[in-house]
Amino acid sequence: MKNKLTKVGLLAGIGILSATQLTAQTPVNEVKPFAPESEYRTWSIGAHVGLLNQSNLIGLRRRFDKTEQSLGYGLYVKRQILPGFGIQAEYIGGKVTGAYEDNSNRFDTKMPWSIAISGNVTLANINWRHHQGIIKPYLNFGLGALGFEPTTEINGTTTTYEQTTKLFVPGGVGLKFAVTPDVAIDLGYRLNLVQSANFDGVSHGGAKDIFSYTHLGVEFALGNKSKPFLGNSNPVSAMQKDYQAQYDEILAQKAALEAQRAENEKLQAQVERLYADLADDDGDGVANRYDKCPDTPEKTKVDGSGCPLPEPKAPVVQQVVVTDEDRRVVDEAIQNLEFDLGKATIRQPSHASLNKVAALLIEKNFSLKLAGHTDNTGSMQTNLRLSKARAEAVKAYLVSKGANPSRIEATGYGPNQPIATNNTAEGRQQNRRVEFTLY
Repeated sequence: MKNKLTKVGLLAGIGILSATQLTAQTPVNEVKPFAPESEYRTWSIGAHVGLLNQSNLIGLRRRFDKTEQSLGYGLYVKRQILPGFGIQAEYIGGKVTGAYEDNSNRFDTKMPWSIAISGNVTLANINWRHHQGIIKPYLNFGLGALGFEPTTEINGTTTTYEQTTKLFVPGGVGLKFAVTPDVAIDLGYRLNLVQSANFDGVSHGGAKDIFSYTHLGVEFALGNKSKPFLGNSNPVSAMQKDYQAQYDEILAQKAALEAQRAENEKLQAQVERLYADLADDDGDGVANRYDKCPDTPEKTKVDGSGCPLPEPKAPVVQQVVVTDEDRRVVDEAIQNLEFDLGKATIRQPSHASLNKVAALLIEKNFSLKLAGHTDNTGSMQTNLRLSKARAEAVKAYLVSKGANPSRIEATGYGPNQPIATNNTAEGRQQNRRVEFTLY
């Protein structure tokens, strides 16, 4: 008998160890919390072997005080109704034996068959802690019928009774160890209350008989393996996980929004610094940044560096003639004009063409109108400010090269005068421009 107990214990240990190793290697299919039943597999089958005896763990009275173990076996089919509850039809067979300590009396009850319908509650599937538990405790309770044939040996007299069929009430507890999403080791203890006082062949006192069944088995989920088994599902924990993922996504979106807001503030600060660089405190048309004579009296004519021009000896009327070559120089400057993205900073490749325009203005005393334009991306206020700033930047550069600021007019029109559609990238590129009008 000790050998039987040792074998059962060894099988339990091997099952638990296999569950721990294989579960970590097998991916688990997941569906949304509270998904319809069609998203799961709901049927499973199981088989088990174990030990039958007349003892029990709760101290109920028994007639034969010497515990003897006998081999039992069983099969069951289970239909999972909810993640934490299933109904199973189960067969158990074997033999239950017992005796007095002095071996004066004993009984052997053959149990060819028993059929029970039981409810199975999986406790691990109704808590918040484990999304996919490796160890799942469960409770089992139900009602069934069994056939039994008791044989007694009382004071040397052996009596065999005919097979009798009676109702019995099974109830128990157990642990299931997940080996894979489809396979579980089943370790359980079942207490069975027989609705008869003659299960052990002795009916004195009229008390109903009890026998227990300690078993080790395996359960297999049936159906399409692309779907998870409903008995492994924990919708409460899955809902917590789903909500946590949504919360993490909201935090990520919030962080991205804060980063964009910081970038916008940085761009705003750059635009404000640009305006500060282009300020003209003495109103002579030369920005403070380039003004070498910052305190010029109001309405004083100044040169490109902001210093007063010498008084002309006599007015000279000069006819302005713009040649094709002059227009080519201006067109080249327009084609080569580049700014930093979203800024009014002129890039280095544009300087050579602008230098030619400055030389042309100085040499022929031309007047120049600068008109800044943008596409319709962004707000109207930002686009008007940026177009004006870019036109002023071109003027400031030409003035820094000696051009007369009084002959240069800088205006910003924002997106109000497009020359192409703003619905395409190419059209928007054409609309972002600074026009030069020489006269």
